[in-house]
Order: sequence, then structure tokens, then C-alpha cells
Amino acid sequence: MSKLEVMQDDPWYKKGLRFKCTGCGKCCSGSPGYVFLTEEDIAALCAHLNISEEEFIKRYTKSLHRRLSLRDDKPNYACIFLQEGKYCSVYKVRPLQCRTYPFWLMNISSEKQWVEESSRCEGINHPDAPVVTAEEIEKIAAVHAGLLSEKEYPIS
Repeated sequence: MSKLEVMQDDPWYKKGLRFKCTGCGKCCSGSPGYVFLTEEDIAALCAHLNISEEEFIKRYTKSLHRRLSLRDDKPNYACIFLQEGKYCSVYKVRPLQCRTYPFWLMNISSEKQWVEESSRCEGINHPDAPVVTAEEIEKIAAVHAGLLSEKEYPIS
């Protein structure tokens, strides 16, 4: 299935999906994973931490498949910026990959996949969560997939 096939004229989530970050930290720990960084992510994190790009890369990243990812070298695979198991110390400038979760193409490709992802994220389908519209979901997914630039559609 191509990336574009996920965004159909009549998606299964056409009435929107409920999501609210609860700050539980589960998406930031528990199993190996990668948070790949964009140049914009690196610049924002460097400015926030008040360090040079060289120092940031040395201290907080690892190289995987010729890309930079945040380190997760704690025993529980927690992101290097996860504090006390649930608080993101760089939340205001967290990477694009984090800001677009859980609306990644693989998670919205089917209702089954969305339900499966909800077993890892308590904010998916949370009863107090607002409904995110299908249009918003597709824009977020497109930014995450690189089909739409964040300049065209900023993600907070």
C-alpha cells in the first residue's frame, strides 16, 4: 500500500478520531524505537538547550541508516529527554515525529491498526479526548510522511 492510498476520499475515520496526550510516557519508552530528527528539530532543540549542534549531536543522538535519532540508551529504552518516566523535558520543542504521533500513516491505515495502537497509547480513544477531524488527521499524517511541509501546515 502506498502512502497516498491511505488518504482515501472516504476514510474509515471520516467522523474523526479521539486523541489526547495524557503524558503517560508510554510512547517514549518500553521498547526499542527511533525518533528520527529533521534539521528543524535539531535547530529547535539546540536553541532550547542553548548548546551547539555539534554538542547536541554528540550528547543526545545516535546515527542509524545515515540518519540521526534521539538516544534511548536507558535500560527501559526511554527517550533521553523523558524525565521521571513520563515528562518530556523538551515538550515545547519536541521533534516532528513526536508531535505527529499517533497520526502516522501506519496507525491510521485501518481501524484494526488504530485499535492495536490504542493498546500502546492510553490517549487514543480516551473518553475525555477531543475529536480530531479527518481533515486534521490527514494533514498531520501528510506532514509526518513528508507529503506536506510543516511550513504549509505547522504542527504544534
